[in-house]
Amino acid sequence: MKLSDRAFRLTAQAALLVTLLGLSAFLLLRTYLGDDERVFEEGAVTEVVSKGPVTIDNVTWKLDSMQPYTTLVDKDKKAIKLDNQVAGTTVVVVTSELTVLEARRYNDGGFTCDAMLRDDRGNVWKSQSVFRDFPLPTYCSDNDNPIKRNEPTKIAHVFVVPSSAVQHLTGIQVESTEVGDFRRVLFTF
Repeated sequence: MKLSDRAFRLTAQAALLVTLLGLSAFLLLRTYLGDDERVFEEGAVTEVVSKGPVTIDNVTWKLDSMQPYTTLVDKDKKAIKLDNQVAGTTVVVVTSELTVLEARRYNDGGFTCDAMLRDDRGNVWKSQSVFRDFPLPTYCSDNDNPIKRNEPTKIAHVFVVPSSAVQHLTGIQVESTEVGDFRRVLFTF
């Protein structure tokens, strides 16, 4: 074997080794190097707290309870029909206490207080608004039950989930909406 062939072979092997080491380091560390957009799209939780209180976007959240029901009824004992409520599903009502701080900006008399129910398998469900004679408001821009600043207000989040998922529920997740300060907090029961 000629000296030039051997040098070329050695250079190619060294280049391959450096490339593989760089790729390995990237694949190993990329979960720790994610940006806010990637963390958001992958559904990663940035904080886990037990019931709270936690302030997100100038709203202090404190979890109260989670209760499963087969169906919801109004004050006249009539069933409240919810979207996606079919046989094999359970209605889960999560109540929380919200305190809107002075710095929170209102849009059209209210603000968004979205929360999603999460289980230990990574599934999430969006809450539904109940408009018919429910004892607590189910959304934060309710003209009938306005939310006052610096005063605790009880809110209910209503979810329809498969009955098989009820035993796996871990809590609700709340996300910040501020640009550049992404947080996804999981409130556990």
